[in-house]
Amino acid sequence: MGPKMLETIRGIFKCQQGATAVEYGLIAGLIVVVLIASLSNVAFSTSDMWNSVSNDVVTASEGAR
Repeated sequence: MGPKMLETIRGIFKCQQGATAVEYGLIAGLIVVVLIASLSNVAFSTSDMWNSVSNDVVTASEGAR
């Protein structure tokens, strides 16, 4: 890390705006965790739906023989 980068980091810790930035970062992180959990649930539901469709197609094709 260069001296300019260290100055910037020290400035962030001294400034109140740095605390606000950290708070926004935590909020953004929480939103990302919630989105991942929601999308995971949707993915499982969608997977179950397509497995059901696949089973129905197989059953229908076996009945047509």
